[in-house]
Amino acid sequence: MSEFVYSMYRADKFYGAERQVLANISLSFFHGAKIGVLGPNGSGKSTLLRIMAGREETSSGEARLAP
Repeated sequence: MSEFVYSMYRADKFYGAERQVLANISLSFFHGAKIGVLGPNGSGKSTLLRIMAGREETSSGEARLAP
């Protein structure tokens, strides 16, 4: 995973026991990549970006910024 600037592997995010916002998300980005996050309201876009920014943790799986 060291060639990627950011990686997320099998990440889930729950709010409480019943509300799953992200399910089994895996992604990786090379340095300099341009990305976009698209989806309907309530689909988890903001949660995904907060996890990527390090402001929230995943409930399971891993999210890692390269050193």
